[in-house]
Amino acid sequence: MTTTDTTLPTTGPAAAPQRPPVPWGRVASLVSGQAAVQLGSFALLIAMNWTAVEIGGTGAVTLLMLAATVPRALMLIFGGAFADTLGPRFVLLRTTSARVAVLAAGAVVVAGTHTLWPLVAIALVEGVLLGLAGPASGVLLPMFARGDQLARANSLYAMVLRVAPILGAPAGAFLITVGELWVALAVAALTGAVWLGCLLHVTHGFTRPEPEPGVSLVKRSGDGFRLLARHPRLCWMFVASLCLDLAFSWPAEVALPLLVSERGWGVGAVGVVLAAFSVGALGSSALGAALAHRIPMYVRLVVTGAGLAAGILVMALMPSVASLTAVAAAVGLLSGLNGPAIVTLYQQSAPEERMGAAMSTLSLAGIGTAPLSIAVFSSLSLWLGVQTTWLICGAIAFVSPVAAVLALRHPARAEEPAAAPAAADPEAADLPVPAAA
Repeated sequence: MTTTDTTLPTTGPAAAPQRPPVPWGRVASLVSGQAAVQLGSFALLIAMNWTAVEIGGTGAVTLLMLAATVPRALMLIFGGAFADTLGPRFVLLRTTSARVAVLAAGAVVVAGTHTLWPLVAIALVEGVLLGLAGPASGVLLPMFARGDQLARANSLYAMVLRVAPILGAPAGAFLITVGELWVALAVAALTGAVWLGCLLHVTHGFTRPEPEPGVSLVKRSGDGFRLLARHPRLCWMFVASLCLDLAFSWPAEVALPLLVSERGWGVGAVGVVLAAFSVGALGSSALGAALAHRIPMYVRLVVTGAGLAAGILVMALMPSVASLTAVAAAVGLLSGLNGPAIVTLYQQSAPEERMGAAMSTLSLAGIGTAPLSIAVFSSLSLWLGVQTTWLICGAIAFVSPVAAVLALRHPARAEEPAAAPAAADPEAADLPVPAAA
């Protein structure tokens, strides 16, 4: 078995080159670890927000959300540079260890006090650590899977992210009901330790990239934006992700409860609609994990993107809870295929030695747009009304499939073979390692 991306043909000059098998054992460890840590994170989010409400009401929750999200968004810029310069193993093991220690210490502190400041401090430090670790996590799957198999791996990963809030939210409510906040912090620390153990297996044998003389971390923090300027395919995929997230955040988080209230359907309708979306997305993510490599990229990216935009638009016009729920389920089905397709094409188009920088900008297109979407469209809805503003969001979403078409018109980067760490087990034999920057 070789350590390159292709093997020599064994019969006939026209035999097609074959890729080494995907180390699914490591992929399974990656996905399992993420399932555990995401479950603990969502449970902690619910528990901390509920505690903040009890301590200081809306103002306390707002302060806590800002403390968690602003540092995370800012650190994403530097997280990509850290991943490319120091390697994903170095970054992930240290940030995860620090997060486990912070949560464990936070559990001890919170057990003896009922004030807001420990929650804000924990949220600030955790936001910094998660922001630094995010791009390094995004680097891992492209190192294990190539081509069509990367689409399956990303769909499997997306499925875990869909399940986490579904199970984590009630788990957090249960923990804060039967215990106190320190219990939720202890559980989150435990799930973080599980993720750390999985990372030790997933990144075993990884080597640090060779340092690039004369290039500082501060300078490399802008690599993600420079990539967008140099690579049209990456730029258009960034636009596709940005517009879709921008158009979807406000309707899902703010407009849906307002629309339901205006039509007198009752708060239960919000839960039903969101549950239908989640089930649809979960189902299509599972389908993608099994069959994404058999579905053309154009279908997964452009056709589903157009369907998503149409679905967002139509949701604002639905006359009943049943019809709104049905459309939400369809939007979820399309989202479960479209999201992993965006990530896959972005990863396949980014230079391997700058994958961390590329993933940091893609993360910003998601995390950074939520507060912007809520601020812009909430203000606009005061003048135009909820339904009209929702329709505008649907129109903006149509930019995403158009940008995806433009991205596919530009050539993808040529994949270069990467060296693999020496290993005795079959999973590690063809595993690529971070190349020198």
